[in-house]
Amino acid sequence: MIRSIRSTAACVSTVAALAGALALVALSPRAAHAQNPTQPPQGVRLGLSYALGTKPGVLVLPADSADGDSIRAILQRDLDYDDRATVIQLDEAGARALLPKTADRFNYPLFAKLGVVAILRPQRSLDGITVTMYDVASKKRVQTGSFPLPDGANSPAWRMAVHAVSDRIGMWIFGTPGSAATRVLYSGGDKQIWQIDTDGANPRKLTSLTLAMSPAWSPDGRRFVFSGFNSRGSQIAVYDFTTRDFTWKSATPRGLNITPVFSPDGNTIAYASGADRGTDIMLTDAGAEDPARRITVGRGSDNTSPTYSPDGRQIAFMSGRAGHPEVYVMDADGTNPQILTDFTYGEAAYRASPDWSPDGRQIAYESRIDGSFQIMTIDLRDRSTKQYTSDGENEDPSWAPDGRHLVFSSTRAGPRELWILDTESGRMRQLTHAPGARLPAWSPLLAGR
Repeated sequence: MIRSIRSTAACVSTVAALAGALALVALSPRAAHAQNPTQPPQGVRLGLSYALGTKPGVLVLPADSADGDSIRAILQRDLDYDDRATVIQLDEAGARALLPKTADRFNYPLFAKLGVVAILRPQRSLDGITVTMYDVASKKRVQTGSFPLPDGANSPAWRMAVHAVSDRIGMWIFGTPGSAATRVLYSGGDKQIWQIDTDGANPRKLTSLTLAMSPAWSPDGRRFVFSGFNSRGSQIAVYDFTTRDFTWKSATPRGLNITPVFSPDGNTIAYASGADRGTDIMLTDAGAEDPARRITVGRGSDNTSPTYSPDGRQIAFMSGRAGHPEVYVMDADGTNPQILTDFTYGEAAYRASPDWSPDGRQIAYESRIDGSFQIMTIDLRDRSTKQYTSDGENEDPSWAPDGRHLVFSSTRAGPRELWILDTESGRMRQLTHAPGARLPAWSPLLAGR
């Protein structure tokens, strides 16, 4: 059977209260180690000094506005979920006690004792928000940015704009943005396509068909392609976020058409198609209605779940041509197919649902281990593999644009939901809370789109 492959009183102003805040941080599991004042910083990134190989402690101060608490909460959560910094957790009263009475004249030694490396001060402006970052080690302002916010606090667009601020802060500190200003598409338990922000907010149904599944984003984040059911059977369709409507690809053959994906330039759609005897990978123009052309020769086997390399030159896919599903790689025109995963004759392996990492160095996939599916990656340089999950059934991995996080479907907490994995620390968090979520697809960065 073909498996369609692809989850925050009063202001405190006395020294005693500040000591209490220090105790609070010391008890927090996310509190950073205090820097040794006798030791100079070991690393410098974009003007911010902190020890290399550590997670810098970041403190977000309150913003004085009606929606300031929401802004602070979103920034804190995004930086926490980014997994590269330690967010110093202080309640509103404790954080307000640290605000300077004179602009920029912070009590830097106190911040250092709290484990703070970077101070972030968001301040509301007429049309948005200004964020200033201070380096505790050098005792000075190092970055300032002004960001517009749309009207309607806590609306989806407003929240996405704040997420984009979080990603810019990530760029300030680490040189690369985070993935907060993104969304995840997925197939819900109602067999329709849904989207959700990557902090778990704003789940929204996008389709109302007999069946819709296997969504995949366009490179510009303005469209997605999916497999839906109509009078011709399962067909390929393209959804446009501007019009909030979709169109069927009329050149799609009759029969089974599943697991579509855009090429990196957005001009081509690759998908699996077949009828009674297996499936093959097909290519079709993403805009024009040209006839689809087959690029694999499965000879009755199932060939599904194509995923492009970031440069568009290769496609990884699942194939059962060797007797059971394995992950293969071929040139984008279908030539030079080679098996990627470790094949052994006679074994009952099942390796499928590949997704190429944004940096091109790894492919994530699912593998059946001791009877259950688990999330794996394979390094394309040395073919080494790594297993990330072990509890429950874990399937359908999809990379975040930061190339560090994966979203996947899992039964680890009971019903099937989406979970997010930090591949460097192994930290996991549940994304959806609606049973049946599966086949996720992580978007590109959506800020300004």
